[in-house]
Amino acid sequence: MRNLKQMKKTLITALCVLAICSASVTPCRADTDKPLKIITDVAVLRPAGLFATAVGSVFFVVSLPFSAATHSIKETAHALVISPIKATFTRPLGDYDAVTDMMED
Repeated sequence: MRNLKQMKKTLITALCVLAICSASVTPCRADTDKPLKIITDVAVLRPAGLFATAVGSVFFVVSLPFSAATHSIKETAHALVISPIKATFTRPLGDYDAVTDMMED
């Protein structure tokens, strides 16, 4: 009888430990749409970023006299040239979050 109580206590303790450990496990899944994100990035976003860099550079040169008069050359360069360059050339392929983060800076 005493052996049965000991087994019952051990089983309850083991179940409690298992429940606590399984509650802290984060579920994960494989990122199955990663190849599609990379293809979309290479086919659409990188060329668009290159175009945005070129257009931003032209607008930066046009706005340079005005931004120099207001002492805002760095801010203008960052918004029109630096952000599109970083979004196009420095972020990992398929990482769309980096584009929005860079555009918000």
